[in-house]
Amino acid sequence: MAAGSAFLRFWLTERPRDTFLSYIPKEELPAFRLACHDFGVRAAPLLFKDTTITFRPSTFTKPARMAALDRVGHHIQTLTFSMPHTPETFLPPLLDPVTGEEVTFIYEPYVQSTRDSAARLSNPIYGSWELTDLLVKQYSPLFHAAANVPTFIRAFHALPTLKHLKISCPDQEAGQRYRRSIVDYALISLRIAVERNKLPLLSSLSMVSVHPGAALYLNPTMGFGARPNSVKKWKQIKNLAICMDSIPFSPYPPSDHLKLLHSYLHVFVSSLKNFVFRWRGSNGLSPLSLDKELCLQDRSPGMACPRRCHLALRPLKFEKLRNMEVENIVVDASQVSSFITAHRHTIREFNFEDTHLRSGTWDQALAPLTRISGSEKWKEKAEELMDVPLLLSPVGIEENKANDLVVDYFNCKPRALRPSICAWQRAGARSRELFWESFPSSAAFDAINSSLQNDDAGRKDAVKNGKAIFAFKLKNKSGKEEGWHIDLKEKGVVGRGEAPEGQKADVILSLSDEDFGKMVAGTTQAQRLFMSGKLKVKGDVMKATKMEPVLKKAQTKAKL
Repeated sequence: MAAGSAFLRFWLTERPRDTFLSYIPKEELPAFRLACHDFGVRAAPLLFKDTTITFRPSTFTKPARMAALDRVGHHIQTLTFSMPHTPETFLPPLLDPVTGEEVTFIYEPYVQSTRDSAARLSNPIYGSWELTDLLVKQYSPLFHAAANVPTFIRAFHALPTLKHLKISCPDQEAGQRYRRSIVDYALISLRIAVERNKLPLLSSLSMVSVHPGAALYLNPTMGFGARPNSVKKWKQIKNLAICMDSIPFSPYPPSDHLKLLHSYLHVFVSSLKNFVFRWRGSNGLSPLSLDKELCLQDRSPGMACPRRCHLALRPLKFEKLRNMEVENIVVDASQVSSFITAHRHTIREFNFEDTHLRSGTWDQALAPLTRISGSEKWKEKAEELMDVPLLLSPVGIEENKANDLVVDYFNCKPRALRPSICAWQRAGARSRELFWESFPSSAAFDAINSSLQNDDAGRKDAVKNGKAIFAFKLKNKSGKEEGWHIDLKEKGVVGRGEAPEGQKADVILSLSDEDFGKMVAGTTQAQRLFMSGKLKVKGDVMKATKMEPVLKKAQTKAKL
């Protein structure tokens, strides 16, 4: 490669080089890094920016893995810690080998780290040598790796630029919620590791899929190795997203997990700006108004702590909250009204998705907006149908231009927690019209969906030819991004977000709202947009060509 070659001049120019690297699919970057040393250096930030770690016994203990983490850790900005629940993660009772009786195990995290093997062996890790011996013999290596707090602290020390931490612990069965689990010990170690490292850039926390008990083990005020300054680290969090396995809603739901959730949210009352919460499964109580639930105020002998059950829960009032979204909840109109009133000085946008009122009406729930704005003009900007209000914002408050919500649920994109199609279909014409004002070309998706639903044979033909999920990421003139998907793999429907719940898009097309409108209208070609860099395609490029017949369905119906 000659010093004066055109390629070398191109490669040494930062902007063209970074643009070129941004077009390389992430799955191809490892092979690209092998070409030469400089290719590896330049591609590493893109390859390791978003990293997923699935926890195993050797994840943080194997020297080669830790050496690799030291080399690339400074590139990691988003870390996903994944540890699914499996039959192997549930712990049986500890039994005395002589008497067969159950042995009480009170866990206290061992956080001291020393390189002196003699000093390390002089102190038992689990309180006493007898208990340590039982745990080593009866529990699997995965448990001891999860309880090895120093290795977690060492791993997070290698992540100085971490901005976003994601936690995924899916697949816990409802019947296993009161059993010991290795996942819980891993969450304790993870929490302590965050608290014992600086991590100055950490500002976002996403619980992609967690069980209700996670609120206890991630709470820095509830023991398990907590220190007086443990809360300080978590007050850095400004963006919080939680997708939690639902607690069955009934007149008397289990109160312990709900109280733990309420206590955990109190950790963030002074710092949180953006908050998203979703019950995964059946609907549940609103996490923002648990202090007003009668089932959490009654004192009964069946409760775990009868001496404290008479104490009232402190109301949640977030001092800096600007954006809020909750989904799949049951709430009273008075609770919604109280929330709006309490946060009227800071809130800029709130969204209730799949929300059902137990009592009252939405007019009563949103009455504070009339008092705040001094009139009922806000009703002209929002429409309520079937208990689902869309984007209700008080008049007189400047449109939110703060940093986007970092709520990575299903690929971590803003608004990803909304149902893919149901709310959009139920929304009235005025609500869709308001959304089209920000994204004019979004009318095409409504037209495509209408065409697919009204033509059963055409829909089946489109699914047969498409055999993929196509995602569209559009950016409007103000810089805001929104996503849609066209599911031609199974159902033949159009929805919000990059993919249907629990699935992943096969092809992702990123372009401006204006260019998408031109492409659908037929005034420009996708190939021309792609060659000019205005259209970016990730995934199977060949499948992207199969979208043309479907997009043509919108040309005669969408008013762009």
